[in-house]
Amino acid sequence: MDGAGAGLRATVCSANPHKLAEFEALFPDWELELLANADFPEEDGLTYLDNARIKARYGRLVGPRDRWMLADDSGIEVAALGEGPGVQTARWAEGRHVEKLLAALDGEADRRAQYVCELVALSPEHEERRGSGVLPGTIAIAPAGSEGFGFDPVFVPRGRDRTVAELGDAWKGEHSHRAIAARSLRDTLR
Repeated sequence: MDGAGAGLRATVCSANPHKLAEFEALFPDWELELLANADFPEEDGLTYLDNARIKARYGRLVGPRDRWMLADDSGIEVAALGEGPGVQTARWAEGRHVEKLLAALDGEADRRAQYVCELVALSPEHEERRGSGVLPGTIAIAPAGSEGFGFDPVFVPRGRDRTVAELGDAWKGEHSHRAIAARSLRDTLR
């Protein structure tokens, strides 16, 4: 990634240390930390952007005043499921991402899907910047690969013949919906 926003100090509006590690890989020149001891509000927005804003605005209220707040929301949209589960992905999957999706698509010929991510960054002055990312693909018949998480063992990106879990974390760090959203966010910081 280029120098857009280089040296930015941001708080990641999540309690998940894996999210912090993922963001550190996406923004290696930023100084990042997790929002400590936060009791996050319910993510009840109608869109990914709504939910990312809920987290970023909450962080802006309770987090360090001198840092940017960085939040995301993401999900998967599957054609045969009416573009669902979409914004409800985490609640729908209930931690059984692969099993639940494969069961829902049992016997379906149309396996088109896309990963979607919205990133929101709020400055100390409450200025909002955002980035969006979409990774189109299809859902495999059976899981394959050992890297990544969530739907990665069954998600085959367009133009590829292997799942994200087979392509690996290094590939994902450059090509995922979050990586695309991160580049989009950096473009707004020029």
